[in-house]
Amino acid sequence: MSNTLVGNSNEELPEGAPSRGARKLSFSGVNLPPYVGALGALILLCIVLSIVSPSFLTVANIFNIGQQSAILAVIAIGGTAVIIVGGIDLSVGSILALAGAVVGVFHIGLGWDVWSASFLGLVVGAAAGAVNGILIVLGRLPAFIATLAMMSVARGLSLVVLDGRPLSGYPESFRALTTHYVAGWLPTSVVVAAVCLLIAGFYFRFAPSGRSLFAMGANLEVSRLSGVPTGRLMIGVYTVAGILAAVGGIMMTSRLGSAQPTAGTGIELDVIAAVVIGGASLSGGYGSIVGTAVGVLMIGVLRNGLNLLNVSSFWQQVVIGVVIALAVLVEQFRQRRVLSAP
Repeated sequence: MSNTLVGNSNEELPEGAPSRGARKLSFSGVNLPPYVGALGALILLCIVLSIVSPSFLTVANIFNIGQQSAILAVIAIGGTAVIIVGGIDLSVGSILALAGAVVGVFHIGLGWDVWSASFLGLVVGAAAGAVNGILIVLGRLPAFIATLAMMSVARGLSLVVLDGRPLSGYPESFRALTTHYVAGWLPTSVVVAAVCLLIAGFYFRFAPSGRSLFAMGANLEVSRLSGVPTGRLMIGVYTVAGILAAVGGIMMTSRLGSAQPTAGTGIELDVIAAVVIGGASLSGGYGSIVGTAVGVLMIGVLRNGLNLLNVSSFWQQVVIGVVIALAVLVEQFRQRRVLSAP
C-alpha cells in the first residue's frame, strides 16, 4: 500500500500510525478541502452552459440532472470507501445488472412480491461484494484482479438469468421508487441518493470504523499493527459497495421499467471518475462524500449540457476522458505541493 496523505485533517489515526494528517490547499492562509477546485470548475461549467443553452438553467432541467445522477451517486458512495482504503472495484456495473436481473426473474418469472425480490437482489449484491473482499483479504488477490473476475462472473450470470433478454412488467408502486415526484417537483430518486449521501457522510465523519478507513488507506500495515481490524473492515467495505451497486440496480430497473442484462455497462468507470474528480486519490488515504457528490454532479452536468448542445455521444466520451485526466493531473499537482510544504 502506497504511503499517502490522510485526506481529512480531522480524521484520527490509530495510536502508532504515522502522523500524516492531510494538509489541505491553502489560499491566503485559509485551508481549502481538495474538492474546492472541482466545485469551482462545476460552477464555472454551469455558468457557461446557462449562457450557451437557455434551457439548461431551468428548474425542470436541474431536477432532470439530479434524477439522471442519482443512481451514480448511490453507487459512488461505495466507490468512495473502496478508493479511500486504497482499493478499486470494477464489478459494480455487473452487480447492478445482476441485482436487477434477480428482481425481474423472481418477481415476474416466479411471482414473488416485488419488494421481496428486491430484498433478494440486495442479498445477492452483498454476497458478490463480500466475495470480492474475501478474495482480496484471504485470497490475497490484487483488488483489480478480484473485482475484474467478479465483473465477468456477475455480468455472465445476469445474461444467463435473463437469457440475454430484457424483462419488463413491474407494478406502479415499484416504478414510483424513481419516477414519483415528492410534492410534485422533487424526484424520489434524488431523495434516496441524498439520504444515502448524508448517512455516508456522517459515517465517515463520526464513526470510529469510518475514520479507520482513512488510516488503512494511508498505511494498511501500521493500521493493522495498531489494532485496527483491517481484514474485517476491508471485507465490509466491499460488501457495502456490492449492496449499494444492488440498490443502483433496483433503482435502474424501476426507472427503466425493465431488467436489462447489459444495464450498468461502464458505470464503474463513471464511479471512479466521480470519486477522483471529487479529490480522492487512487493511492488511498483520503476522499470525501462531499467531493464525490461534486464529482457526480460534474459528470451529470457535463453529459446533460452536451446533450442539450446536441454533441455526439462519442464526443461526450472524449470530453469525459479529458476531464478525468485533468482531475488526476490537478490532484497530482496538489499532492506535490502538500508534500513540499514546510
